[in-house]
Amino acid sequence: MVSFALTGVGVSGGIAIGRAQLVSHATLEVAHYSIAPAKVDAEINRFAHAVGEVQRELEALHAATSGGEVPSELGPFLRVHAMILGDPAFAEAPKKTIAEQRCNAEWALTLQLGVLTDQFDQMDDAYLRERKQDVVQVGERVLKRLLGKPGPLPAPVAEEHTVLVAHDLSPADVIQFKRRHYGAFLTDIGGATSHTAIVARSLNVPAVVATHNARQLIRDSELVIVDGDAGVVIINPDRAVLAEYRLRQTELGLERQKLKRLRSKKAETLDGITVELHANIELPEDLTAAVDNGAAGIGLFRSEFLFLNREGLPSEDEQFEAYRAVAAGMQGKPVTIRTFDLGADKQAEGLAGLARVAANPALGLRAVRFCLAEPRLFQTQLRALLRASHHGKVRILVPMLASSAEIDQTLAAIAAAKESLREQRIPFDEAVEVGGMIEIPAAVIAMDPFLAKLDFLSIGTNDLIQYTLAVDRADEAVAHLYDPLHPAVVRLLAQAIATATKAGKPIAVCGEMAGEIALTRLLLGLGLRHFSMHPTQLLAIKQRVLTSEVAAMKSTVDRIRRAPSADRINLLVEQLNAL
Repeated sequence: MVSFALTGVGVSGGIAIGRAQLVSHATLEVAHYSIAPAKVDAEINRFAHAVGEVQRELEALHAATSGGEVPSELGPFLRVHAMILGDPAFAEAPKKTIAEQRCNAEWALTLQLGVLTDQFDQMDDAYLRERKQDVVQVGERVLKRLLGKPGPLPAPVAEEHTVLVAHDLSPADVIQFKRRHYGAFLTDIGGATSHTAIVARSLNVPAVVATHNARQLIRDSELVIVDGDAGVVIINPDRAVLAEYRLRQTELGLERQKLKRLRSKKAETLDGITVELHANIELPEDLTAAVDNGAAGIGLFRSEFLFLNREGLPSEDEQFEAYRAVAAGMQGKPVTIRTFDLGADKQAEGLAGLARVAANPALGLRAVRFCLAEPRLFQTQLRALLRASHHGKVRILVPMLASSAEIDQTLAAIAAAKESLREQRIPFDEAVEVGGMIEIPAAVIAMDPFLAKLDFLSIGTNDLIQYTLAVDRADEAVAHLYDPLHPAVVRLLAQAIATATKAGKPIAVCGEMAGEIALTRLLLGLGLRHFSMHPTQLLAIKQRVLTSEVAAMKSTVDRIRRAPSADRINLLVEQLNAL
């Protein structure tokens, strides 16, 4: 067997060695044949039956998410797929083609998929172009029904040693990752925020996406090495390469075991600077991983999970119970709960009729803008958050603030919620801290009202980078332009941290940069003392903190602040990490 390698985008680190298991790519297997006039109605019914079966399948999968078995981001994707399935352009147009051309249902659907994807390709908006793949994924599921290949992902041949290889993996496929054990995932397409990437990181499973032709080149049962850190896939490795990667895999396993010893150790630099390492969570169930990895608190609890993957909106009591569970579970350690970041592309079913689909969702009615536009919803959540503050050290974090007026409106809403609880004699922490997310460049440039009116700040680097560089991080065509080390991004971070520190206002980073070990020393050198990240990243970041000396990094960090290009900054960051 010939040995060869593929490169892609490593979206979840680690090394996996296992046998390939291919997921069927139905659009490559469709035949075209004519049917007799007398059988046209039966063929249309066969198509309608397949659509109905997939609709029921999606409904069952959606119901399965309510138990918190999968990351909350998948709920909106499932709803999008259900909407596509019910759209006349998808569900009715192929019937017309069957009747007019007297062709088989598979071919009629394939033709219509071509029409729809062409329409998406011609759209100017990057977000809408990205929805093309959702149409293809729904089409795949219906085609598999028509071809007699329905059902879930194949069961792993050998637990922990199976590498799943697919052209793409839909949300409905991804939901099954929690129920089965795969060693790694490979897809032809996708990016850092694809469904596969989201779940692979949450499961701590190596994954490489955007390999372009892995599904076509790799055969079932071939031996595959997946290097999620380097974004490299090696097929049929020779003995020397296999031995090298097995050694590296063993070393990584030993390193993970050693890191566990740091769980209770204080995060402190070599020159005695204390650093707070908190965890980002999406569900109360994530609390276990945060505690097991020694989190000093919860730096970001994404509350919108309560609004997703369900019919109807959560009541005040339901929200209170969820927030209370996390607050009590951290036993006095700080729990920062972000008010719901809904709207635009992250819709909840119960919000139908309130929210709208925006032409440019990232710049639309989302986060605090949506909350202020729907005060009754906002009041319900604020009351639940305040009630939970009686059971632990709860802090309220407000996303996407951009102006003094928004801060004033938000604080007025919180004051109103407090007053309503006082009238009912419901206990809460009168001194509950309120903070704001720094994720819009305007918030950095005009930070005075944030410093004057809020108790703490948290930088959401994911959106800050996206808005600063005008790059949709979910768009594969421009993903290479999404650069956390762009000079503008580094200077905004430096300015935000320095301004808050000078004012004596606590500031954290809760975006992806906080969990990037290669960037830990840079952030420390810029003055950051509060990090929040996925629980699985905590111990590796703590180790980097323990081996860093901030004073020794000062001159290099000063040069990074002044560097004119990302290439120069990358070189200086490498020097910083070599100290």
